[in-house]
Amino acid sequence: MRLYEIFLSGGPVMWPLLLCSIAVTTVVLERLFFWASLDRKRNRPLMDELLCLAQEGDWQTCKTKTEPCRDHVVRVLAVGILHRDFDMAKAMEAEANRMMQHMSRHMPILDTMITIAPLLGIFGTVLGIISSFKMLGAGGIADPKLVTAGIAQALITTATGLGIAIVAVIPYNYFNNRINNAIHVMEKYATNLEVVYSKVKGITEPEPYNTSLASNGAKKAPQNHLKTPGMLQ
Repeated sequence: MRLYEIFLSGGPVMWPLLLCSIAVTTVVLERLFFWASLDRKRNRPLMDELLCLAQEGDWQTCKTKTEPCRDHVVRVLAVGILHRDFDMAKAMEAEANRMMQHMSRHMPILDTMITIAPLLGIFGTVLGIISSFKMLGAGGIADPKLVTAGIAQALITTATGLGIAIVAVIPYNYFNNRINNAIHVMEKYATNLEVVYSKVKGITEPEPYNTSLASNGAKKAPQNHLKTPGMLQ
């Protein structure tokens, strides 16, 4: 049997299953291109160089080097450096969340297809069995082909639904693993930048003036260590 004939033998449920397979294929290809593009933009030496420049307090060089770079980790560090005088941690967290949204795009669609494809296959199985029993009740066992057609429909839809889910779950887990690894790298370098900036800030900033010696705004009078003439013996 040709593929098209097998498809028609599966009954009407094969059409929504076809849409599920198209959705899975589209999302997987789009995510593969996305991660391939992200890998081409990676610049690991620049990440370590930024930490060294931050340790030296050379913020202008950091800004110059990060402007043309499209690496997602470098962009997180660049945002943190840009907002270092306000709230470095919050700025990097916001940028990291924005990057995570790009990385997780269309993943709910893939998750839905993994769940719904087997259910559609079971639904087609039920319809095929119902059709078989209807034919059996109408014509008896005189014509077994009428019964086997419904059983074939049930098996085709079940196999198709399971096949779509099995094929989709592999890239789904792969993409989730890539997202988790990217989050780990962003958190690692963002934490390192915060630590470096805290050390640099602690060295460069002067200590605050100690006002504990003053009482109610009045200064203590200097002690007179000279002895009065009456005290001379």
